[in-house]
Formats: sequence, C-alpha cells, structure tokens
Amino acid sequence: MTPLFVTGTDTGIGKTLVSCALLHAFRAHGLRAVGMKPVASGCERTADGWRNEDALALLAASEPAPAYADVNPYALPLPLAPEIAAREAGVQIDLDVIGAAFARLREPADAVVVEGVGGWAAPLSGRLDQADLVRALRLPVVMVVGMRLGCQNHARLTARAIAADGCELAGWIANDIDPGMERRDENFELLKARIPAPCWGRLPHAPKMDELARYLSVPS
Repeated sequence: MTPLFVTGTDTGIGKTLVSCALLHAFRAHGLRAVGMKPVASGCERTADGWRNEDALALLAASEPAPAYADVNPYALPLPLAPEIAAREAGVQIDLDVIGAAFARLREPADAVVVEGVGGWAAPLSGRLDQADLVRALRLPVVMVVGMRLGCQNHARLTARAIAADGCELAGWIANDIDPGMERRDENFELLKARIPAPCWGRLPHAPKMDELARYLSVPS
C-alpha cells in the first residue's frame, strides 16, 4: 500500500478525523497502518514531553503503535503557524529528520498516513513548503474538503495548486463540518463532477470513531 499525504482546503476542516478514518479503513482491510503528523503546533507539556492532540489521535488509531517521536518529530508548543511557532521555539525544521522518522514508521507498516498542517499552501518553514515534503517522500495526496459555504472555490483552487506543485492528487474526501450548510448534497455532486480525482467517501457531521471506516472506500 502506497503511503498517503492528507491535506485540506483550509485549517479546521477535519484532516485529523479523516486521517484517523483512513487508518481505521486500512486496518479493517487487515493492513498494518500508522499515522504521522510531522509538524504540529499547539502542544501541551506532559511528563513525557510536548504532546499534540492531533498527533495523539493518530497514534491511538495506529497499529502497530509507533513511538510518539516518530509520529510527531516536531511538536511545537505555541498554537501558531508552524513557521512562527518553530521560530519562537528556536527550532529549525529539517526535512531529513522527518524523512528518517517516516522511514522508521514505514518499515513495520503496510500503510502510512501523513497529515499535513493547515491548507496545502501553509508553509512548514521559511524555506520549506508542504509540497517539498510530499515530493521528497513521494507521497500521493488525499484532499479533505470541508463541506461549508465556499468549498467549491477552495477545493478547486487546492486541487489546481497540488497539480501545479508537481504532486499527484490521488483522491478526495468530503467532511460535513457544517450541519447547517444549505444544499450540501447538491454541492457534493458538483464537487464530484469538477475535482479531477476520485472521491473516496464522505464523513457525516460528528461521526462515531468506531464507525469511521464504513464511510470510506479506499484503494487496496
């Protein structure tokens, strides 16, 4: 199974939920699947060090259970854009460090789901974009579309940006983040007709964690 990179049309549209859903779906197919959040800003200090809520969710959905330091090589304390959070922490984000952690995760696993930060164009550092990470690790991209007003524009622009950066959009997943959105189903059908990649599924609003896999149809 090829590893995947999960990006989104914006921040706060459910990348972690979708990443966990993918892990559950792969595991339902009998695959060993682990998650990764290479860079995470907004962490809490624990007895074991800085920990990020999203990275912990990926860890909990992973089997076999990897080391936290490999799931989240860069745990940045402040809840800011990664470039700013890293600067405030005196940290230089290094692609080689991420690549080494990714290699350790991939060795015992059949599938690795790598979750990005924010939207596609959100930089990791002053010299490193998410596209650089995706190209270095040779990851196909899965785009999460937050179903809310404006999703048509955001989804199409993100898909075009992924292609323009020389990366492969392997599929997309809709996430019903706004239960009050008008014409959700109609918007979903329009997206299916216009996004140049297959739809892997659609998550309802506030799904139960033990039911995530049922909403996705992932390639084997």
